Amino acid sequence: MTTPVLLGILNITADSFSDGGRYLDPAAALAHGRALMADGADGLDVGAASSHPDSQDVGAAEEIRRLEAVVPDLVRAGIPVSIDSFEPDVHLWALEQGVAYLNDIQGFPHADIYPRLAASDARLIVMHGVQGRGRARRQDVPAGEIWGRLFDFFDERVAALTQAGVARDRLILDPGMGFFLGTDPDVSLTVLREMAKLEERYGLPVLISVSRKSFLRAMTGRDVADIGPATLAAELHATRQGAVFIRTHAPGALRDALAVMAALEAE
Repeated sequence: MTTPVLLGILNITADSFSDGGRYLDPAAALAHGRALMADGADGLDVGAASSHPDSQDVGAAEEIRRLEAVVPDLVRAGIPVSIDSFEPDVHLWALEQGVAYLNDIQGFPHADIYPRLAASDARLIVMHGVQGRGRARRQDVPAGEIWGRLFDFFDERVAALTQAGVARDRLILDPGMGFFLGTDPDVSLTVLREMAKLEERYGLPVLISVSRKSFLRAMTGRDVADIGPATLAAELHATRQGAVFIRTHAPGALRDALAVMAALEAE
């Protein structure tokens, strides 16, 4: 079993479903980022605007204002930083800061910034969401349709980006989870069970982000505060299925679980 790259989630937001408001203060955000790294994260996925169905739009200018108080310090400290945003102006700002990754829940649809993306060294996390543009919406998608949707989406996105000059080996695929796949938990379970299809079709690394997601809470009846064990089970499964990147709120728990599994499976 390959050890995945763990991206710790750092939300600099007022209304994230799991920890909104806790890290809006730059000092708190930096302290939490350092704690995530000390706990076993390999890098940080930093978002300044929530994307769940009940979140509020803050706009690119406010995202940048929040990020500029935190991200330069993280980069200077040598921490690989991913910026979680679907705003092209935020992407361009982030590239100027020397971030390691850009993470777009829309899969980078804005062709006007492709030359800048192609000229950069940042890796691109190309995420699928059934909503198309914008934040997640509550949308019913039959489990039997999801793989056709995913393949259509990634066929188009990978082709568009590589034809624009983005090196293929800079792309990372994220199928989305929870509301980004649909309201029925079985859709997320279907993708987790069969996620090897993505690597088989595209030959690209896959990122999985199940941490504290709605489908796990719906399955277990647990709230966010008590969803850690269910999250860990799903993350371990994703790792066994070949996920190269895991985006998580709790890198320490996952790092410990991976170490125990590796020891148990050692020959």
